[in-house]
Amino acid sequence: MKRIAVFCGSGKGFNKIYEEAAISVGKCFASNEIGLVYGGGKIGLMGVVADTVLDLSGEVIGVIPNLLRSEEVAHKTITKMHITKKMSKRKVKISKLVDGYIALAGGFGTLDELFEALTLGQLNIETKPVGILNTNGFYNNILKQLDVMVKEGFLRQENRDMLLVANSIEDLIEKMDNYNPPKISKAVDMTAS
Repeated sequence: MKRIAVFCGSGKGFNKIYEEAAISVGKCFASNEIGLVYGGGKIGLMGVVADTVLDLSGEVIGVIPNLLRSEEVAHKTITKMHITKKMSKRKVKISKLVDGYIALAGGFGTLDELFEALTLGQLNIETKPVGILNTNGFYNNILKQLDVMVKEGFLRQENRDMLLVANSIEDLIEKMDNYNPPKISKAVDMTAS
């Protein structure tokens, strides 16, 4: 994989372990020559990942909608910044730039981007790997909810299995490198969507 989108918080959280995980992601990307594509901010975990990659001479591409440039405090020293007119255009631009997606700890925006990437895979619009770095068990409850969705018939097991999970960035990258998307027919089965 040449470039991976990282979705994560514009805050750092209360536990230092999330910042440490973001630093490990940045180091892994730089040492494996994986370009970072992210939301373009210089604050929170976003800024930590970007700064770590930059400090190690890696590629960092930001994609930020114009309306968030001042609120998110756009990073000024990254490799390249794309400015979009709308949030929806931001997602399309990120999709065109990357070979896969990773979510670190974050809030609503992180979950929105994570589940949109999974939905694109479920609909066979994209076949890129989607993973979460489950630092400190951050995503345990969401993973349990996905299992409930399978049990209750709202999510197919093969679609649930599209979400790759690891506790270390090295393990997650290995899973992403070995990812094989599910074989999905062109017709969408409405019984489990």
